[in-house]
Amino acid sequence: MKRNRIGYFIKEGVSSIFTHGFMSFASIFIIMACLIIMGSFSLLAVNMEYIIRNMEKQNQVVAFVDESLTPEQAQALESDIKAVPNVASVRYVTREEAYESFLDQYKDIKLFEDVGSSILRDRYVMTLHDIEQMAQTRDDLRAIYGIAGVNAHLEIAKGFVTVRNIVGAVSISLVVILLIVSVFIMSNTVKLTTFNRREEIAIMKMVGATNSFIRWPFVFEGMMLGVLGSLLAYLLQWGLYSFAVDRMSRSVALSFITFLKYEVIAIPMLIVFAGIGLLVGIGGSLFAIKNYLKV
Repeated sequence: MKRNRIGYFIKEGVSSIFTHGFMSFASIFIIMACLIIMGSFSLLAVNMEYIIRNMEKQNQVVAFVDESLTPEQAQALESDIKAVPNVASVRYVTREEAYESFLDQYKDIKLFEDVGSSILRDRYVMTLHDIEQMAQTRDDLRAIYGIAGVNAHLEIAKGFVTVRNIVGAVSISLVVILLIVSVFIMSNTVKLTTFNRREEIAIMKMVGATNSFIRWPFVFEGMMLGVLGSLLAYLLQWGLYSFAVDRMSRSVALSFITFLKYEVIAIPMLIVFAGIGLLVGIGGSLFAIKNYLKV
């Protein structure tokens, strides 16, 4: 494509944007709204995955050693525990170490100071690769000879996994629906432009102008509207996300949750927003103009 033609196409695209100012503004606003909704649910899904990954590191499973085993036999169980597929890390804790940790945690309660470590058991503290498989891992650990019991927070794990799956499914559905809606709105905006210029398009066709020559100004118009809407949506999404995370972090109920920093996903979000903006803008333009080229 020659440079002077590119300049002409860009000039025509920009001119059409200002000529149909209200519809151009409406298109940008709709693209922004759709992207912010899509982005918000996507960020929610990403944060749920991030929280669950942190839970897999922090939500520990404890396997208690049978009291009849000697210290040497108890420590020999480590190889069997490491062989369990979903176990990520294993740490052996003696009853004395567990007792010291217990006293440190409840140091304000004097009642437990004279009890002694004999009431506790040696144990193995583990983290898992996937908390979704926690129930199976618990059963595998219980099957090991010498393990008297396993403490696993299945209800918490199931709750987070269920929320993650629901949020993921809703996010994917909304992204698809809103993408279709955005393309439809963009195509209708460009249709208005092409309707007002239908006679001009017919004359250009009759004098021998190619379909691509007629199509390109509309493509550039849709592309510029899409990119502008996506960039504005990206900046607004950043501000809304930062504000929401700051407010939730100050909440006592949510203070134990660590949210993903926007800076970590800023570049991927920019690429996704810009890509969707281009797709919606160009796709809507091509879809809208195709009927007017059949002259």
